[in-house]
Amino acid sequence: MKSVLMVHMIPATIALALAGLSFNACADGAASDSSMPGMKMPMDQPASGQDSPSTQAFKEGEASMMHDMSGPYTGNADRDFVAHMIPHHQGAVSMAQVELKYGKDPEMRKLAKEIIEAQDKEIALMKRWQAKHGGQ
Repeated sequence: MKSVLMVHMIPATIALALAGLSFNACADGAASDSSMPGMKMPMDQPASGQDSPSTQAFKEGEASMMHDMSGPYTGNADRDFVAHMIPHHQGAVSMAQVELKYGKDPEMRKLAKEIIEAQDKEIALMKRWQAKHGGQ
């Protein structure tokens, strides 16, 4: 009987342990993504005075992107896609600009320039679509 009891306790123990890990991941001050309980979101952590200028710029850009992407959903997939992708793409542009300002590697700087060019075109397309379809 003791071994049967232990077999039934193991799943409950694992579930409690996982719940504790999930709670602890959120309890340390990092935000969580409701679609992935317990997931730490480092971009939600404020820039500290000890961060390098590039780290501060990345954190500020990511926080802005996440804030702008947190807008309401309408139930219209096309509108929601565009409304949330624009700040996502703007976040990519922001990160690429940080790379151009602080990065040294020629390959990464080239990639950053390509990202800016591509994302700017897609942002413009999405904004035209929004204007044509009654805004957000």
